[in-house]
Amino acid sequence: MEFTQAARQRALVQVHLAVFLFGVAGLFGKLLDLPATVIVLWRTGLAALALGGWLTWRRQSIRPASRRGLLGLALLGALLAFHWVSFFRSIQLSTVTIGLLTFSSFPVFVTLLEPVLLKTPWRWRDGAIAMLVVIGVALVVPDYRLGSATMQGVGWGLLSGLSFALLQLLNKGYRQQYSALVIAFYQNLFATLSLLLVSPLVALALTTRDIGWLLMLGVLCTAVAHTLFIESLAVLRTQVASVISGLEPVYGIALAAVMLGELPTPRTLIGGAVIIGATSLASGEGS
Repeated sequence: MEFTQAARQRALVQVHLAVFLFGVAGLFGKLLDLPATVIVLWRTGLAALALGGWLTWRRQSIRPASRRGLLGLALLGALLAFHWVSFFRSIQLSTVTIGLLTFSSFPVFVTLLEPVLLKTPWRWRDGAIAMLVVIGVALVVPDYRLGSATMQGVGWGLLSGLSFALLQLLNKGYRQQYSALVIAFYQNLFATLSLLLVSPLVALALTTRDIGWLLMLGVLCTAVAHTLFIESLAVLRTQVASVISGLEPVYGIALAAVMLGELPTPRTLIGGAVIIGATSLASGEGS
């Protein structure tokens, strides 16, 4: 299908805005003085409400294809909850920069795990890209003391990238049965339900400021951003969207510098450039 220049320009604006909002999300790990589980509980709950309302308004069916499929979406929802909790935990222990850059390793985890989970051929280039990311992460880490908050933040960030990679690979089977927005709705819903089991009672004791930030995080940076990103894929090639997604840490780091005064060191910037470059190669090859 051919699209007009205006449609392509609109899709480019949509994907850039979506990636910008994804980058903004990392700041809430510092702006909100709440446990990571509570932040994610509200993020997923508000996102599920917004996505459910949007799907209902568009009269799009959300009925699950089977009980087994619903159980699978529930398990993936719990994995989504773990991904976001580890992401915010990484930022709280270290910095927005380290959290975003270590999470950005996820395309390389996809490259490494895909041959194992989906039985695709292994290529030597995949190993080379993975080694580049290892070098990039080594440069990003400013403190190698075992047990230090920074090292813990790096560990949680890498777990965030690994869990997100698993989520993307396991989602592939569901994309043949459901739209991306329906998948996002169910996974946010089940992420919320799983976090209700472990989140402390502080989840019910929020200030007006907390509620404002959480609304922005759950609705703008999650539901709206996801909708914009998915709609842009109807026009843009996946490779183009994947490369633009590499700007997420760039946007987030720039905002953290302006809003939080977190200035990355030259070594961290070099490491970040290596990670983003390697993940762009992985994304481009996998599209």
